[in-house]
Order: sequence, then C-alpha cells, then structure tokens
Amino acid sequence: MAIQQARSISNISNAAYNWARKNLFGSPLNILISLLIFPLLVYLFISSIDWILNEAEWDAVTSNIRLFLIGQYPQSEVWRIGVVSSITTMLLGISWHLKGLVFRRLSLIILLPLITLILIPPIFLDISIVLRSWLVVVSSGILVGYNVSRFWSISSKNLLISWLLSMLIDFILLRGIEGVEILPYVSTNEWGGLLLTFFLAIIGILLSFPLGIFLALGRRSKLPFLKGACVVFIESIRAVPLVTLLFMALIIVPLLLPEGWRLDRVGRAIAAITVFSGAYMAENVRGGLASVPIGQTEAAKALGLGPLLTTTLIVLPQALRNVIPAIVGQFISLFKDTSLVVIVGLLDLVGIGKAVVLGNVEYINQQAEVYLFIAAVYWVFTFSMSHVSQILEQSLGVGDR
Repeated sequence: MAIQQARSISNISNAAYNWARKNLFGSPLNILISLLIFPLLVYLFISSIDWILNEAEWDAVTSNIRLFLIGQYPQSEVWRIGVVSSITTMLLGISWHLKGLVFRRLSLIILLPLITLILIPPIFLDISIVLRSWLVVVSSGILVGYNVSRFWSISSKNLLISWLLSMLIDFILLRGIEGVEILPYVSTNEWGGLLLTFFLAIIGILLSFPLGIFLALGRRSKLPFLKGACVVFIESIRAVPLVTLLFMALIIVPLLLPEGWRLDRVGRAIAAITVFSGAYMAENVRGGLASVPIGQTEAAKALGLGPLLTTTLIVLPQALRNVIPAIVGQFISLFKDTSLVVIVGLLDLVGIGKAVVLGNVEYINQQAEVYLFIAAVYWVFTFSMSHVSQILEQSLGVGDR
C-alpha cells in the first residue's frame, strides 16, 4: 500500500514538473514572463490569505448562515429541507455506484464542502448543533445510497424515473399542500437564499432545455408558419436583456392570465428565465443539428425510418452530443443569471447578502466579506458543472472521430 502511494505521489510530481517545464519554462520568453509574474502571484496569494484569516470580519456570514441557506423559510418546517436534501444525496450515491465517474466526481465535489463545514471548529464558524447535524445527515446520504445500490440492482431507466419523481416529491414537500395540517402550505415568496437560487436554476434548466430543442427543430422545419413563429420568438427574446423580461413577467404576465388565476413572483421569474434561456438554448441546439452530416439522415431513410424517428433516434442525440460544451455553458449562465431576480424583489443568495449588509448597521463595513462568500458559493457550483461536463465530454468522445 505504501509503495503504491509513493508511486502515485511520484507520478503526480513528474506530471507537474513536465507541465511546468513545457508551459512555463519552454522558451526564453516564457521563462521571462514566468519570473516576472510568479512573485506577483505569490504576493497576492499570501496577502489574500492573510486578509481572509486575520483582517476580514465574517460575523455577517456566520451569524446569518441560515438566511443564506434557506432565507425566510419557516423554522418549524425546516425538516422538509432536510428530507429533500437526504433524498437527493441518496440518489446521488446510487448514481455514483451505477453510473461511475461523472456522478462520483459530482458526489465528491458536494461532499468536500459539507465535510469541511462539519469539521470547522465552532471558534471559527459559529453554526448551531442542529445545522451541523443536518449537514452530517445530508453527507451520509451519499454513502447510504452508494451502499444500498450495491445490494439493490436498479436499471438506468428506473434510475431516471426515480430522479424525475424525486424532483416532484421535493417540490411538494417544500411547498406543502393547502389544507393539510401535517404538510402546511409554504408560499414560494417565503423561500430565499441558496434554496431559492437552486429552485430557480433547476426548474429553469428543466423547462428551457426541452423548449430550446422544440424551437431549434421548429426553426429548421419546412412548415413556413412554424419556422417563422420560431424565428420571430428566438430573435425577439435574444434582442432584449433578461432584466427587461423579468420586469415584463412581473407586470404583464398577471394581466394575461385568466381572471381568478394567480402566479406568484417566483413563478413569474421562472417564466422569464425559461423563455430567455430557451431562446439561447435553441441556437446552441440548432448549431448541433447543423453539425450532423446529411449522410446520417440519408442512411436513416434508407433503413425505412420516418422523419420523427430519424430526428429523435439519429440526428438529435448526435447534435446534443456535439454541443455539450455550449449547453453546459448555457446552464452555467442560467445559474448565475438567477441572481438578477433580486431586482424584482426576490431574496435569492445575492438578495439575502444585500439585505444582510444594508439592513444591519453593524454589518455595513463587511460588504467585501459577504460578497466574497457569495462569489465563492457561485464558483463552487459553476466549477462543478464545468468539471462534470468535461468528464461527460471525455466519456462520450466529444471532438474525437
């Protein structure tokens, strides 16, 4: 075991040395640039660490960690979030065992921050025992799911169905049911923080992805009316910023709904985000459709497949595979764009940070700390999405012939 670890460390060291020699010291110009920039980077790194550990005041973050996580969600119903998180992490653990590298990396990326929060001593991070216990339960869900899948075989189809059903169950748990005492209704207007950011991003992705595919196929359609309608929709939406759509959804959508119908602010924000992201997704998918050789369609016709089967079984899977980087880039952009809902009065992660800083005099000088914390949270999740997409590209051989 010790020999294997020594070899592993040696291989990593050799790889690092070869990379530095090739990229940093491969030519006289590279050597000069590296020698000029390296001391500056070291100085900035040391100064940043010193500021974070010794000078920065993190009371605004540590004292309001609950607000940053779940906003104004009722304290008596917080157990629902624990159940939802446990269901999600268990499915993630099952997927890790059954689907390999992509979910394994995703699980580890989620586990590391959770374990770090659990192990940080209270003197440095003053979070309650209840929250630490909740983090332990959520973290252990991944390990429980992984071990359950070792003894309980589940097919890929059933796993996909389980994920879809879990999302529906999670929404019902979080929102509740009107008139049911054991699961009282909690308006989405009371959601906030990271919970609201996740909800907007996940629902936006789930709705904008099929919308983008439909618009891309419609734009390539031979039916003049369908093609024209899709072109007008895509170009009109892409011509305005998301902020404009958010304000339009907030003001105009209630006027368009039938009398007696009501859509809360979160629902209107989701509508704007979905429409905006769907238009951009359509162009990404259209690029993928254009990249599929015409010979694929001709071969499908020769085999007797109709237009519908040719598109769904032959052309579309190849098109989506070819544009995975662009699609994931759009998902990352959507995740970050959810921060704009603060403009229309929703307290997502950025909105909570703004409210904490401006609503408390004692935190007015801690804006840098608060927004650095928010930036770190966004970086963790966007980096995770990017990293997982790279693994998916490698597993599918994107770019290989």
